[in-house]
Amino acid sequence: MDTMLSSLYALQQVDSKLEEITELKGDLPGIVADLTAQKNDLTVKLKNLNDLIKTLKMSRDNADVEIINSNEKIEKFKNQQLQVKSNKQYDALAKEIDTTEARIAEMEREMEGSEGKIQGARLDIETLTKKLEEISGELEEKENELREVSKEHEKEETKLLQTRKKIVAGIAKPDIDKYERIRNAKGGKAIVPIKRNACGGCFNKIPPQKILELRQNNRLYICEQCGRIIVSDDIVSRHAALA
Repeated sequence: MDTMLSSLYALQQVDSKLEEITELKGDLPGIVADLTAQKNDLTVKLKNLNDLIKTLKMSRDNADVEIINSNEKIEKFKNQQLQVKSNKQYDALAKEIDTTEARIAEMEREMEGSEGKIQGARLDIETLTKKLEEISGELEEKENELREVSKEHEKEETKLLQTRKKIVAGIAKPDIDKYERIRNAKGGKAIVPIKRNACGGCFNKIPPQKILELRQNNRLYICEQCGRIIVSDDIVSRHAALA
């Protein structure tokens, strides 16, 4: 238990230093993430619009072919009317002509609709392309800024991440999970020391008997007030000596 508490405290120290480095980067990571999301969203929208145009063009071209075929049918029906010998046959052909002409009118409306949608999609593509260019330029600028800031602390951050990985490897998963839950709920601070006989997180007073028990380093002590893990000054001093 002593080793586990010591490891958890060491982990907290590493995470706190990593957070300090993150804070030095300011809003840049969030800005880069937001611009990246916008860029991806626009890229998807542009792809969908281009796919829509392809579909509309296919529909328009199919309608055009059908109109051509239908006009040929009408000519055929008209020629047949000249050869029929009964009014019934003539009327049947006239009905076919009317039906085909109605279909042609429908196809022409569909073609006009498709063409209108194509033009609308092209305008949208033009607008979104300009927006994508602007966002891509801004994203590149912010990525360069973030890269420069990160470069200043790259070695330290890499070293801390490697240290963190080693520490985590020596702690049981349930204890790591508990630590992460508390850390996420308490603004990054899961492990705190005793300060003037009080919790170093919320400064709630700890009874003397509890302090004696805590200093034995044989169990996980959770602050009843704030829910953070409290470690003894002995563990804190060990790490202070190693720092």
